[in-house]
Amino acid sequence: MNIRQRTEAQEKALLSPFAAQAASSRGRDRQEPDCETRTVFQRDRDRIVHAKAFRRLQGKTQVYIAPEGDHFTTRLTHTLAVAQIARTIARALQLNEDLTEAIALGHDLGHTPFGHIGERSLDQLMSGGFHHNEQSRRVVEVLENEGKGLNLTMEVRDGILCHSGPKLPATLEGECVRRADRIAYLNHDLLDALRSGVLKPFELPVDCLNVLGHSHSQRINTMITDIVRESEGKPALSMSPRVQSAMDGLREFMFEHVYRDSWRTAEEARCDHVIRSLFHYLCEHPGEMPQEFMVIAYREGIERGVCDYLSGMTDRYAIRLFQQLFVPNAFPIK
Repeated sequence: MNIRQRTEAQEKALLSPFAAQAASSRGRDRQEPDCETRTVFQRDRDRIVHAKAFRRLQGKTQVYIAPEGDHFTTRLTHTLAVAQIARTIARALQLNEDLTEAIALGHDLGHTPFGHIGERSLDQLMSGGFHHNEQSRRVVEVLENEGKGLNLTMEVRDGILCHSGPKLPATLEGECVRRADRIAYLNHDLLDALRSGVLKPFELPVDCLNVLGHSHSQRINTMITDIVRESEGKPALSMSPRVQSAMDGLREFMFEHVYRDSWRTAEEARCDHVIRSLFHYLCEHPGEMPQEFMVIAYREGIERGVCDYLSGMTDRYAIRLFQQLFVPNAFPIK
């Protein structure tokens, strides 16, 4: 028995009957020899961590555009928070932590520059629409590894696709990530709003905080422990009505006072202008894209190639390219 087989035997003996088993995975699109030391879900996690799209998450917006402060959340730190929260839930419910972590680390690989502003712009520009969860799946299936994709298991790709949107994941591990995503962004976005001065402590909804907690760690702990308490021994994840109602109330507050508030209007317009200008320019000049996206444009259409190129950009890369294309250089004074 090698190390992988020993891990698979431990999963069979210790995990919940509702957990996904690595040895029973639905497999990959392209068959591969088994690894002696890692299960299929462990290999998927490692492939995602080493992907170029994963590294670019450090330069992508969560809420604040290209923030200068060292402590604001980026798409990468959000992803790590989701992974931590999802693994905590999975461990408590005796689910497969490796599968949970792989889904969490890959769930936002397809997110655009400028966060949901960029996503909305591309959704309006693309004839077939644009959703970051679908793009995340495309990243791991098509764009990474020089166009070969990462050849991940069906369970990981399903969890990435279904972490948002109307369709629920096929595994409880995917549900862990779906819930952890909301827990993470509500709490760190609130923390960032307080840090930036967009919100003041006295403005927060006291009725929600009385249920969830008055500190960052208390709120996260309340949400996690409630999910575990309500879901243990069950084939689906749920929250108690009291905590779910408080969480929904906090989410509504955040949408009203942070995500859709007037302070973002001017910035959103600028970001939308950058995305639209780059999209139209590159559609007219596809030969100015890197070779890999020119190939996609040739095979799948110019819109598709431009979308893949644009959605993969970091905030600063998009801003810099816009400046190179549309902002004149100052004439040097001698």
